[in-house]
Amino acid sequence: MKNEQIEHEGVVTEVDSEFITVEISRSSACGACGAKSLCFGGDSSKGMIQIPQRGFILYEPGEKVRVIIEKSMGFKALWISYMIPLVILIVLLTIMSLLGASELIAGLSVIAGIALYYFIIWLVRDKIKNEFNFRIEKIK
Repeated sequence: MKNEQIEHEGVVTEVDSEFITVEISRSSACGACGAKSLCFGGDSSKGMIQIPQRGFILYEPGEKVRVIIEKSMGFKALWISYMIPLVILIVLLTIMSLLGASELIAGLSVIAGIALYYFIIWLVRDKIKNEFNFRIEKIK
């Protein structure tokens, strides 16, 4: 089975010893992509991606490149950023309702639960960052 990929063309904006920063513009092809929310926040038409320097290929600011990530990694990001918090919200609301808590207490517990989840994600951000492997290729 062919491993599907998500590809975007972009322009290198900055190169340092650790990262290559690429600005990606949303294209018309993004409208039908199921993972478009993973690449860009909200309705933003541009996104910045930092890709770790690997190998000996030199990139220059202003150079056109293609950024590639496996589609499975896009779905993993979807679960981490949206689906798990949604499950936490539903579970906490259900539990608090069954316990007879007021709407204020239920709402505050949901906010606290989701805040705790994102705090844990923040604590393990370096481990998560290492799991998402972006590749970069020069456009000829």
